[in-house]
Amino acid sequence: MTAVFVLWILLLGVTILVLPFIVRLLYHVYKNAKNIDRYFGDMLEAGVGIAGNTENIKALDDTILVASRIVDVAGNINEHAETLGGALSNRAQAL
Repeated sequence: MTAVFVLWILLLGVTILVLPFIVRLLYHVYKNAKNIDRYFGDMLEAGVGIAGNTENIKALDDTILVASRIVDVAGNINEHAETLGGALSNRAQAL
């Protein structure tokens, strides 16, 4: 029976010495998991903001397309205005 008691006392001593270390490790794991969860929440918020800001890129592309068409039309209007100006000056000189 003394071997059983020695074994029990030995295991009880190891448990008493190791248990606080295990609890401390579990606490650090829990704390780090909470930090990771918080960081993921921040990343999600930033990702949603980025996605919201990039929605307007299509509208900007459409604006650039319309602006280039406006430049082409303005060039055509300028050519026609020069033609009209020449025709009106010719009529004015003919009168």
